[in-house]
Amino acid sequence: MPADALSLPADFDAVRALAAADMGAVDTLIRARLASDVVLINQIAEHIIGGGGKRLRPMLHVLAARAAGYRGEQHAKLAAIIEFIHTSTLLHDDVVDESDLRRGRKTANALWGNAASVLVGDFLYSRSFQLMVELDDMRIMRILADTTNTIAEGEVLQLLNIGNADVDEAAYLAVIERKTAVLFAAATELGGLLGGLPAAQQAALRRYGMELGYAFQIADDLLDYLGDADTLGKNVGDDLAEGKPTLPLIYALEQAGSEQAKAMRQAIEHGGLEALDQIVAAIRDSGALERTRERAQTHARAAIDALDALAPSPHLDALHALAAYAVERTH
Repeated sequence: MPADALSLPADFDAVRALAAADMGAVDTLIRARLASDVVLINQIAEHIIGGGGKRLRPMLHVLAARAAGYRGEQHAKLAAIIEFIHTSTLLHDDVVDESDLRRGRKTANALWGNAASVLVGDFLYSRSFQLMVELDDMRIMRILADTTNTIAEGEVLQLLNIGNADVDEAAYLAVIERKTAVLFAAATELGGLLGGLPAAQQAALRRYGMELGYAFQIADDLLDYLGDADTLGKNVGDDLAEGKPTLPLIYALEQAGSEQAKAMRQAIEHGGLEALDQIVAAIRDSGALERTRERAQTHARAAIDALDALAPSPHLDALHALAAYAVERTH
């Protein structure tokens, strides 16, 4: 892969087209296994599963499995498991964050309340473990059990960081590793496992997923200070309003003068958007946005480098493209 791979166009539609047949099977399985005789579960699960998301994590899994040479059908079940785990975390996140908008639509907790959202999130977690048991492979269950436990740790770490203006870059990265990157890493590592790759190549796919997860989340946190609600599908400044010290704010605080730092710390410690314009201006003036973008690009390049261990294929090219897409996207 050329050194300037990130300057190449990341055609997400082309990647999606390559994965379309596999993802069709995944979507069919997701909808079949969502079914419950409890009507509210069906309503909430359909609301969030059918909410127009990119299905990026399950797509990563099917692409990694095909890049690893897998020709069977079990990848569809694993991809559904990964999506159920991700969806359950979204339901729980929105309750914890008191969010009312996701992907441009009302969140489940805004429509049905916190209790219903938490309980349906639990249903999705337990359904994912039912599917894992059906695969009857202890290696798969160990990876996914460790992953879900790590995600839970990340949620608690993030909760501890809310309202803490002293959170530094290392603490921020510890959260996104656990909350986001580990599920990307599991998705790609499991693709290598299904394909029967040697341990070193499975580890390379895991490293790709981990670095991609870092790049994706850092870019996502950057977008919170760049876009608008229509583009992002969420409220601009949500992270600041929730008192979350993400990387653009952490970097800006390092460079801020006393008055700017005071306003930033006040916003983190107490939440709210009263000083949003002032803080966004300070973030832009400090060079924090450029520095954050460069950090995301560094992780994306590391993801691409990890793929050197695998044999060339169209599916490997798609994984390359997704690394570029992670940092180029506008939503």
